[in-house]
Amino acid sequence: MPRVADHDERRALIARTFRRHLVERGLQATTFARVAAAAGVSVGLIQHYFGSRDELLRFVYVEALGRRDDRIAAHIAEGEVAERPIREIITTAVVELLPLDEIRVEEFHVTQNLTTQALHDRAIAEMAARAQADLHLRASIAVRNGKRCGEVDAGVDVDTAAARILATTYGLAASLILVGPDDPARRREHVDAVIEPVLAGTFTGRCRHYARP
Repeated sequence: MPRVADHDERRALIARTFRRHLVERGLQATTFARVAAAAGVSVGLIQHYFGSRDELLRFVYVEALGRRDDRIAAHIAEGEVAERPIREIITTAVVELLPLDEIRVEEFHVTQNLTTQALHDRAIAEMAARAQADLHLRASIAVRNGKRCGEVDAGVDVDTAAARILATTYGLAASLILVGPDDPARRREHVDAVIEPVLAGTFTGRCRHYARP
């Protein structure tokens, strides 16, 4: 009987190959046959782990969300330990949603393809909606905490501010994916020119807790 580690390695190989084909070919052209050939496994083995392409897409989507959430959580924890302003912390967090390197480009393609599938699949739509709600909650908490410490004006509507930050980030992500991976300087310019002003318009004050002279 294969070890559990063998099963995990096979699933990881299939998922990794699927993500690469998704970026290079798009969902419609990413078939089990092509993934199997590129991964050096049989179509039957893929079907053993994933009953359909949608099931495999959901698997890589949850996997991508887990990686992204881990990175965001690490930024938040690091920022809190270093007593950084909330604006700086949320800046590092939202940048994780942008396709600025190979892994985040793959994550963008996965989430975009799943969003498209969600238009016709209720189960996928519910999964995508939960992921969006989780991100909105994180952004809302940042704005609410900013109001408590003085970085955000008391009159700012928390939900509206969170929605504005995420909508700007999503729009920039869609724009950056067209810039190309070989132009990091231009990508960084886009981040500074688009994300920073939106955050500066929300986080207008200084934190009373960590304010430095």
